[in-house]
Amino acid sequence: MNGYDNGEERTFAALPPARGGAFARTWWGRAWLTALEDGALDAEQVRTGRRLARAGAVGAVSFRPGRVTAVVRDTDLVQHRADVLLDRLSDARWDRLLGLAVERAGHVAALLDGEMPPDLVEDAATAGIDLLPGLGGLEAECGCGAWDHCRHTAAVCYQVARLLDQDPFVLLLLRGRTERRLMDDLQARGTTTPPGADAPPGAGSGDGEEAEGAEGSGSREGVDAAEAYAVGDILPPLPTAPDLPAGPGVPPSLDTDAPPPPGVEPAALETLAALTAVAARTLLAEALHGGAGGQSPTARSTVAQDAVRLAAGMPGGATGAGPSADALTDRLARGSGRDRDELAAAVLAWRHGAADALSVCEEEWPVEGETLARARAALDSAWEEDERPLLHARANRWTLVGAACQLRLGRDGRWWPYREEGGRWWPAGEAGHDPATVLAVAMVRPDGEEALSRRPAL
Repeated sequence: MNGYDNGEERTFAALPPARGGAFARTWWGRAWLTALEDGALDAEQVRTGRRLARAGAVGAVSFRPGRVTAVVRDTDLVQHRADVLLDRLSDARWDRLLGLAVERAGHVAALLDGEMPPDLVEDAATAGIDLLPGLGGLEAECGCGAWDHCRHTAAVCYQVARLLDQDPFVLLLLRGRTERRLMDDLQARGTTTPPGADAPPGAGSGDGEEAEGAEGSGSREGVDAAEAYAVGDILPPLPTAPDLPAGPGVPPSLDTDAPPPPGVEPAALETLAALTAVAARTLLAEALHGGAGGQSPTARSTVAQDAVRLAAGMPGGATGAGPSADALTDRLARGSGRDRDELAAAVLAWRHGAADALSVCEEEWPVEGETLARARAALDSAWEEDERPLLHARANRWTLVGAACQLRLGRDGRWWPYREEGGRWWPAGEAGHDPATVLAVAMVRPDGEEALSRRPAL
């Protein structure tokens, strides 16, 4: 619980959502809530306020003599300033209360231990001094315009109960005395301040979870089902999205004099770390731009696919230079049941279209029935009759007769360009739905020269 002291005002950071159980664990916290629940005219507003507080819709809470203030975010996300007022004790009443406190040394020690001594409260009540609010003792002011307790002031009261559990001095502040002034007055009356007075419970730094932890201890009273269900409508906003780094992070070098453990290859581990950094940045970029590209994150790759993915992410792909790169390439090729050229072709396909492109590169499947009819219709409509090239069909592959170009049909109905070089068919580009456009990609070699001569169909 973070407490910020500014003279006669103390501000506590917003508490996290309450995960079940009662808001108040101490008798004085429950007495505070009794004053709210018995004094409010609209019980439904009180219940709604409890749900808001439980969902973490109450912002930072500021205490000063006679008033506690917080901003509450409603279910429609509109924010309202809500104030709860409690009468301040007069100087004469404070003088009597201090006199009662010094009569029993245990009163001050209990306060410093984070407890409200029942005897002190009872003695004060006998003397006509009400420390805790009674029926009608909590007045409300809210920016929503309500004249009695609304959901917003009720939410503030429930949050105050959590804070009172941890630090009863905030109640004394509401009644008109800061903790420091109270301690000074007691010392002036001859009371010795017990050790630790400079660091009372609830003050100083914290991570905002102390109050939450205290609520979670002990027995749980449960949560009303309707109340728990309603929390889903008033979840706190997500944190601000991080900025996209200029590039992926660079993993540390593992090139050390210490020998690696058995079965660990430093070069392979460095490559995996680098690929993970690239993938993490890609996922962040997709999340920031509200979309996801490539394969679905839920798709599970086979070992053969994963070997290609790893090789595609290596600097230089499957043909990287250097002994370490060569060793990794050989290992990935062997592990996936390919030779180096087959792995290189698979890597090229992966870069054009991931798993879909890899499937077209390595799988040959018969095209029959309705699928064949749609493929022939697409080929017939792609060219004018006098420009239609002569294609030889085998399974899902249409090869241009007399040229080193090929169209391959994917199972999703898209066409992929392929070009023959060195006695092997290589992926030549990305997929498309128009076979004429895709074939035009395959016709042009990387050096810009045309890779075929067309022949009209006979």
